[in-house]
Amino acid sequence: MKQIRIAIDGPAGVGKTTTAKSLAEHFGLLYIDTGAMYRALAVLAAAKGISPDDADASAALARRITVRLEHDASGALKVIGDGKDLTVAIRTPEASDGASRISVHPEVRTELVGWQRALAAKNGVVMEGRDIGTVVLPEAEAKIFLTASAQERARRRQRELAGRGVRVALEQVMRDIEERDARDRNRETSPLRPAPDAVVVDCTAFELNEQMAAVSRVVEALVAPPRMARRTRSSP
Repeated sequence: MKQIRIAIDGPAGVGKTTTAKSLAEHFGLLYIDTGAMYRALAVLAAAKGISPDDADASAALARRITVRLEHDASGALKVIGDGKDLTVAIRTPEASDGASRISVHPEVRTELVGWQRALAAKNGVVMEGRDIGTVVLPEAEAKIFLTASAQERARRRQRELAGRGVRVALEQVMRDIEERDARDRNRETSPLRPAPDAVVVDCTAFELNEQMAAVSRVVEALVAPPRMARRTRSSP
């Protein structure tokens, strides 16, 4: 499994991060959260007074900063942007909104896709985001597209935020999810969609432990010899 590349895509709040981390640990691969890179860029842009809607300034910033993903002794992911620990700062609703807005710019995406491909070229990875199977790693050995109803994703996101001490009404979380979905699916560059050969897993009825187990079974079927045909797009 050392050089296996696993692409996990899906909309906001579907549990990509938890699932991808579980897969990385299970298969002994490097976990890469591409969304954290966009969030870090958005946080650094805000700190410099750059609007996430300013394509030229955002792209120029992306070209001159460095964002590193590190793991501490416990295995937890740390996000370092221009030498600053942004691990906590990138997990706010404001950072999420900024990432969604800054990520629509083609020049920004081109720069960050370069970072992501460089990481995958050196390691076996589990990489999660919104365009991994379609753009970043189209040759990945396993491509999974997670989906769930907007209501279920809003419930999960609200619970996640509450766990970090952030209290947001479910109705507001739902509005944020729907706005994020619209931006992700309708942007001109790298819109959110399953790769043609991705396995689509509907997680609406799953608890997270069931979701992780189901996706692990799919990946094992895709990468274990003899390889299963990857044209099937169905839930396990």
